[in-house]
Amino acid sequence: MTAHPFHVVGGSFPAQSQPAEIFAGNPRHQAAEPPTVIKGSRRRKLWEIPHKYHCPVIGVCFDVDGLRALMSKVMHFPRETSDFVLHTTAVGACEERSQLAHILHKHLERRFALTIRRFAAARDSTALAELWREEARRGAEIPATLWACWTHPACDARLEQQIYGDIHMIQHQVGSGSRADLATLKSLRADNEQLRRQLDAACRDNESLRAEKSRETRALGQRIVDLRADLAGKEVRCASVSAQLDLMRETLPDLKDRQALARRANDAEARASALTAHAATLEDEISRLKRALDQNSPPALPNDDENGHFLDVDRNRPVNVAGKCVLCVGGRSGAVDAFRAAIEQRGGRFLHHDGGLEESLHRIDGALAAADLVICQSGCISHNAYWRVKEQCKRTGKPCLFMKRGGVSGLSRLIAPSEGNEAAEPLPVVKN
Repeated sequence: MTAHPFHVVGGSFPAQSQPAEIFAGNPRHQAAEPPTVIKGSRRRKLWEIPHKYHCPVIGVCFDVDGLRALMSKVMHFPRETSDFVLHTTAVGACEERSQLAHILHKHLERRFALTIRRFAAARDSTALAELWREEARRGAEIPATLWACWTHPACDARLEQQIYGDIHMIQHQVGSGSRADLATLKSLRADNEQLRRQLDAACRDNESLRAEKSRETRALGQRIVDLRADLAGKEVRCASVSAQLDLMRETLPDLKDRQALARRANDAEARASALTAHAATLEDEISRLKRALDQNSPPALPNDDENGHFLDVDRNRPVNVAGKCVLCVGGRSGAVDAFRAAIEQRGGRFLHHDGGLEESLHRIDGALAAADLVICQSGCISHNAYWRVKEQCKRTGKPCLFMKRGGVSGLSRLIAPSEGNEAAEPLPVVKN
């Protein structure tokens, strides 16, 4: 039977080692073999580490691109040189003290200086092994921990072999995880391709929408420019008209006085027309009275209401407004349009005055002069307007009707329908 219980990668355990001593977890042998104490403070160089450990050091502590950059400082490699050739070349150069070994050693010392300083607190191999196991369980800084342990002065052959076995199994686990990662990566790539196609389609749709919105924006911008130009033209025309108006006002300084005189002339003409109509009415009344005197019979007087001048619509039959100008005095502003429609549907012409609520009372004289019939609403008229209308109707003999209740229904009962205008009674005349 061979003296070695079994071979390991890169070498075998010494012959004097017993099979039970292989396992680091045997407490009897751990207690029997004292830990290696540091005999000096000098750390080992890269080429002083056993050669079989150079392969994991180069493979774990260097990535391929970094190793290629460091090796290019001392030797030239063709561009197509494989990563395996670079790795084996670096491992072979570390077997002895060489320029490349110096470069790699300095790089590792600078890169892992913090971890090396932390591991320097370990005074024997047991403390160093405990630090290695703790960092191996964490798995965060395996390259730095590997370099700090193998170059530590307290790292003996047994700890070297234990670290070598752990690194070997970690590499196997990393390879197995890499295969699982490759399968996951393949699935992710398929998903990525599908998402990329969807993204490209969304980008194309977005680009078409952006182009459409850009066209709409340009059209709206052009529309704004046109509207601004139109507005500027209108402002110029408005300024020109305003200047012409100011010039006309300057050339006619007494324009307001002339306008006031024209209104007074119109009012005087209306009064004159009203007086002429009143005179004609009086002449007709005188003639009637003369005929009544000749026939020795008393004249028939018209029926007056309790006020002596205004007739109550509830005691009158509808009157004919066809072909007549009807003036409505007072009334609510919301019913004016309905009054106008009711008069015009029956063939009349509609005039309106609010009874002095907002309009001037001076304008009511002209409206009274132009009207053939006056309709007065008692609830929606001022006292001054009431007496002014009453006096004007008395003076001119203008027919005037009094509405106790406002509204369109009351006006409809007051005037005759369009088809029955011929049968309606003549308008009553207010007597003096």
